[in-house]
Amino acid sequence: MSTIDLTPLYRTMVGFDRMANMIDSAARLDGAQGYPPYNIERVADDEFAIEIAVAGFGEDDLDIETKDGLLTVAGCKTPPSDDAPEREFLHRGIAERGFLRRFQLADHVIVTGAELRNGLLRIELLRELPEAKKPRKIEIGAPTKGGKPKLIEGSADAA
Repeated sequence: MSTIDLTPLYRTMVGFDRMANMIDSAARLDGAQGYPPYNIERVADDEFAIEIAVAGFGEDDLDIETKDGLLTVAGCKTPPSDDAPEREFLHRGIAERGFLRRFQLADHVIVTGAELRNGLLRIELLRELPEAKKPRKIEIGAPTKGGKPKLIEGSADAA
């Protein structure tokens, strides 16, 4: 899929640069993005949670950051100290390699908290729509004073 040229999209999608960039970046993703595994859960209408399996990592080994609608979760295992006992593994199946996971957050979605329990990092997300973006019902008929329609439901601040 890396041989597809998406340049024509940029010429025909005026005002949709963000969507074209997302399509372009999705096409460039490496197929080996499977570590660590994660779940995305809808908790309620405007609440979500991301659970990432981070076995072997502690709170000090994980870094969570949001910037410009991009949630970045990084894990880097701290090397054992010199006074830690030497460990000899007969089989090593728990991958403690570093990782970097990125999640593109939708508009108006914020991170409200994170918790590490039983090897799962749970990141809580909340969608907070501004009052101006919430749906409102408008009565059909002639406008009232000031030329604004009469609201049935919603807030007058959103008009």
